[in-house]
Amino acid sequence: MSEKLAGRKKSKARGTKVALSRERGINKSFSKFSPAWVVAHSKDAQGYNLELINRIRLGVKKSEWKDLIVKIGHSEKDLEPVLPTSISSMQKKSVYGKETSERIYELAKLYSLGYEVFDSELSFKQWLKSPSKSLGGKKPFDLLDSSLGFQVIESEIIRIQFNVYS
Repeated sequence: MSEKLAGRKKSKARGTKVALSRERGINKSFSKFSPAWVVAHSKDAQGYNLELINRIRLGVKKSEWKDLIVKIGHSEKDLEPVLPTSISSMQKKSVYGKETSERIYELAKLYSLGYEVFDSELSFKQWLKSPSKSLGGKKPFDLLDSSLGFQVIESEIIRIQFNVYS
């Protein structure tokens, strides 16, 4: 699902704020290249991988993590099995380490791709939670606790996109 640009760019210390019009009519600004921005700009994000690597090295801010979980419609508790650290540890920090930041961006890119390929955000979330024959009866979401799992699920989504089922 792609969202339209609703506002102009504004300067910000770590990036550019981009105002987005959300499907419920709520306006929200995300920092350019933040994880939530990646979800909303799937086509734009592909050309900015070097910037995303830099963002991972600098660390994702807690506010950017909160924006992402709102953007993808999950709670922190829902996503805890995917993260390399506990939610209680994350609540104590204002900027996350490299490993946690990388997983947050992997999550953002996966949801971006999923929203683009599936008819709706809800359809993608349901697919993530449903057993898949091509994954040996496992739920795609259950494989997201490793980088290799993210690659497998991304490949599966691309197969769906091009109607190549295994």
